[in-house]
Amino acid sequence: MNKIKYFFQFLIVITMFFIFKVLGLRLSSYLGGKIFQIIGPFFRSKKLIHRNIMKAFPNIDQKKINELTSAMWNNYGRVFAEYVFIKNFRITNLNNNIIVEGKEILDEIKKNNEKVVFISGHFSNFELMAMQLEKMGIKIAAVYRPLNNVFLNKLMERIRKKYICKNQIKKGIGGLKDLLKLNKEGYSTALMIDQRVTQGSRLNFFNEKAFTTTIPAQLAKKFNIPVVPIFIERFDGIKFRMKVHKPLYFSDKSSTDVITGQLNKILERMILDSPNYWIWSHNRWK
Repeated sequence: MNKIKYFFQFLIVITMFFIFKVLGLRLSSYLGGKIFQIIGPFFRSKKLIHRNIMKAFPNIDQKKINELTSAMWNNYGRVFAEYVFIKNFRITNLNNNIIVEGKEILDEIKKNNEKVVFISGHFSNFELMAMQLEKMGIKIAAVYRPLNNVFLNKLMERIRKKYICKNQIKKGIGGLKDLLKLNKEGYSTALMIDQRVTQGSRLNFFNEKAFTTTIPAQLAKKFNIPVVPIFIERFDGIKFRMKVHKPLYFSDKSSTDVITGQLNKILERMILDSPNYWIWSHNRWK
């Protein structure tokens, strides 16, 4: 039964992608945002989203909660529409749509052929992080979570491997083995640290315990490498500012939980600074 549902979802997505391709990036991104503002609430619990927002902003009023929810769905829809144009972001004049702040940090990493762990969260168009890093000549492997829809997952894996980052590593034990192998070969790692995981540590995230990935901390300790936080900000609709933070070096005596807790604090600050562009619909505190 699920396969039938997934197949019809796949047909709908393919049809929308075709329409977006005809309309062009700017109009498609705008329409995608508006469409998701309408249909998004039917796919995710409004109560869950509002509860998540209140964990980060305990004193927020209902009007602001509704505004953040609407802004989140708008950005979600824009990201969906922009998948059609990932190729354009990578190899055409859309290069000018991505401004990199802290480029000198990336240049130094590339120059020294240094391994690092790049971390971020699902902000703005989060797919652009690994794409931009690889495009700038950094040897990179990106960790991703496969979609439940097997038909859509094949499409997304093709887009990701061809235009975002050729070394795509699935979350899980098997993926971790591949990741360690690539690290030994001199590859850096890019991953999002804001989703709930089944294998991790329960650590404070906005003052409540949440299962959190410890992969960045494990890599930092095992290979004695720094962690580099990156934040992607959307502006003027289809333009992005990728802010590269200074590398963070941790003592090999620090535990994985201590390191991971510090990274959670950095993620919290990113969310508080730009709550409109984070995906609040994750069941992060389950």
